[in-house]
Amino acid sequence: MATAAETPALDPAKIDAVLALFQAAGHAPVSPPILQPANVLLDLIGEDIRRRLFLTNGTDGADLCLRPDFTIPVCRHHVAHGDSTLPTGYCYHGPVFRQRADGLGEIPQMGAESLGRTDIAEADADLLALSIKALETFGLQDISIRIGDETLFAAVLTGLGLPTVWQRRLRDLFGETDKLAAAVKRMAGGNTADDDSRDVRLGFLAALEGADPEAAHAVVEDLLSIAGISAIGGRSPAEIADRFLEQAALTRGAGGHGKAAEALKAYLQIKSDGANAVSALKDFAGKYGLDLNAPLAAFEQRLAALAAKGIDPARLSFAAEFGRRLDYYSGFVFEVHADTQSEDGPLVGGGRYDKLVTLLGADSQVPAIGFSMWLDRIAARIGG
Repeated sequence: MATAAETPALDPAKIDAVLALFQAAGHAPVSPPILQPANVLLDLIGEDIRRRLFLTNGTDGADLCLRPDFTIPVCRHHVAHGDSTLPTGYCYHGPVFRQRADGLGEIPQMGAESLGRTDIAEADADLLALSIKALETFGLQDISIRIGDETLFAAVLTGLGLPTVWQRRLRDLFGETDKLAAAVKRMAGGNTADDDSRDVRLGFLAALEGADPEAAHAVVEDLLSIAGISAIGGRSPAEIADRFLEQAALTRGAGGHGKAAEALKAYLQIKSDGANAVSALKDFAGKYGLDLNAPLAAFEQRLAALAAKGIDPARLSFAAEFGRRLDYYSGFVFEVHADTQSEDGPLVGGGRYDKLVTLLGADSQVPAIGFSMWLDRIAARIGG
């Protein structure tokens, strides 16, 4: 495997050809600023990315970071400068910056975002097909395609009648297989590897358990004030208090959900090619008495749209546990890998993020889907 320093560069003519492909599909080129507000990205991507950010401060004291991805900066650009007419599309090419154990952390990417299309299944199919055409333009034919759907997972949680606090916790962990499995085990009343590390917090959580929310907020805000802390990761003291109250509820509610845990374990074990995924999901729903008709209808519609684009569902690998780790993804997700796995990680990662543009300030909900291409991995694959 080539090291970061040895990774060959991609042919600029092919990069131009891919950008032309994106533009021909209706995606206008955009180049959002490299410096981005750190708190916005942490709130929308998730705190886990903090250790991988390159952080700095503005002259006004604002927390800034080098952009770790393009999707949020592109959507911020749209909200600030975009034409109000939808649908619209954007494409980009440039570096993102993430701390790495090896290499410099400057990673070349390109990709496309589609905002505002209401023909959801067709938009999903178009963006996945466009990413495959882009890889073919670079000369990559031998690929594998992995798909998942957080909408199905959310429908399972709702159907199992879990308390809201557990539904939120499990959705937060979707895509992080080990952490999700540990949470499901704890929900059923089992011990997990991190139980000992939580013991130091249980006294405080027990004190908050059943407390009046206003009183709990006051306690947390007083403690933060004594410690000289005004915010953590962009969260206000009130928001931090809410998280403590949620943790207290999770501690109080651990155990007693054995049947739901059994169903979730069975769901998360479902793996199938796309052609047989619907049958496997229907069998699961029937066994556990869950109504998954609406998300399954959308799933089938997407498969039909993909087939119409020449993507045989049998080529797709569906895994019920698969979700993208970035918090803003909300539905259909996909990754494209080199079949030989000559370079770790996907060549392409993408999915649907229907709430993101609204969270960034749009006046109404904007359906959206996009993907990013990891050019260093593509170059290593071509050069390998």
